[in-house]
Amino acid sequence: MRAKGITGATLSRMERAGEIIRLARGLYQKADADLVAEHTLAEATKRAPKGIICLTSALAFHGLTVQMPRSIWMAFGTTEWFPRTGQPPIRGVRFADAYLDHGIETHLIEGVPVRVFAIAKTIADCFRNKRQVGISIAIEGLQEALRQRKATPAEIMAEAERGRVAKTIQPYVEALTTNG
Repeated sequence: MRAKGITGATLSRMERAGEIIRLARGLYQKADADLVAEHTLAEATKRAPKGIICLTSALAFHGLTVQMPRSIWMAFGTTEWFPRTGQPPIRGVRFADAYLDHGIETHLIEGVPVRVFAIAKTIADCFRNKRQVGISIAIEGLQEALRQRKATPAEIMAEAERGRVAKTIQPYVEALTTNG
């Protein structure tokens, strides 16, 4: 805003007039903005640029669950800072570097590059974090990915091997892919 010559006083006046809405410190949006369904993911990324959309939020983004999480699930490195208050609420999950450095897709949402884990990796992560997410959501994500053909059993199992949950996922993949 400063580069465009908009001062803090102007922003305050626009906020009082209802022209803009203050979302967080340094983050504003037009009051009449056309918002896409993934708008909150773009907001969360602006608030926590080092985070990666993961787990239930990534399943919802990829259209693999009907669950709409109350918080945006974001993966962070073991020492990364992330906001613990504010809107939208961010639920940070610590990932070791071995699980954080691959399977990342970048999607442009409202002009904001948002990093989201890929489908196969998200499913493996849901099984790896099943106590936080819930096994039913992990199974739902797996089932929908296979049903919608958004990931193959081989892709899912490769990510499960990398995430060290292959023995956990394998019976579900076998049950969902056998004819009968």
